[in-house]
Amino acid sequence: MSLAADLRAAAEGLTGSLPPLLAEAEHLAQTVILGDHGRRRVGLGDEFWQYRPSRPGDEARMIDWRRSARSDGHFVREKEWQAAQTVEVWVDRARSMDFASDGKLPTKEHRARLLALAVAVLLNRGGERVGLTDHDVPPRSGRVQMLRLADALTRPTDAGDYGAPVLRGMPAHARAVLVSDFLARFDEVEAQVLEAADHGIKGVMLQVLDPAEEAFPFDGRTVFESVGGTIRHETLKASDLKGRYLARLAERKDRLASLARLTGWQFLTHHTDTSAQAALLWVFGAMERRR
Repeated sequence: MSLAADLRAAAEGLTGSLPPLLAEAEHLAQTVILGDHGRRRVGLGDEFWQYRPSRPGDEARMIDWRRSARSDGHFVREKEWQAAQTVEVWVDRARSMDFASDGKLPTKEHRARLLALAVAVLLNRGGERVGLTDHDVPPRSGRVQMLRLADALTRPTDAGDYGAPVLRGMPAHARAVLVSDFLARFDEVEAQVLEAADHGIKGVMLQVLDPAEEAFPFDGRTVFESVGGTIRHETLKASDLKGRYLARLAERKDRLASLARLTGWQFLTHHTDTSAQAALLWVFGAMERRR
């Protein structure tokens, strides 16, 4: 079977099991005018940027065999535009994201996946190479890549109760999109973002919360339990916890905002009962900002 036939068969296989997520993301992306986002300009791409270790998904033609011969590993010769046009996405798939306080609302995970994939669709249209930070889907462009991303984002996982991003191995001066409730230990999130910033990586942190997590509408006897069931707390007066809970949530959001300011990133909290379009416009605009 030819390479083209193999690729077509793989794409058709993905399409056959594709959930409505990609169609929903593409519909959402249609609400955003792309403008002149693309970075394809005359002159860029001629200048050497860096060597980086090869990763799964890199094609053989990308490897610099002369540089690789001087070491035990394979290295890819990146040019400036390749780094500038690389965007890697992390969507929190931990159990805490599988939460909706009302059956009429999407879960945090569904909204996070929708926004991440819609951003990828827009970036792809602008000539960007988009992948996942865990290297499950290396950065590439094209329609088939969108199918790969949708498939990976809807695949079942065995993640724990709370998730933290993994940003190691990203090319220097690339960009990142992190979508999560950011309720994991703050030091785990901070370490990853600081390390990425040290390599010239800029990006956005989009915190997705359910409205009940902001309002704490609980009173009387209440049992609080994590989605994964590893944490459980029962109280007879839930209202007594409201002040302390809201204070800790505000502190977490302040620390995330401070981390963004320190590293030149952007941060926003989005609620699942508000417009997905507004959040998408913010993320897409934030990717264009310069500090």
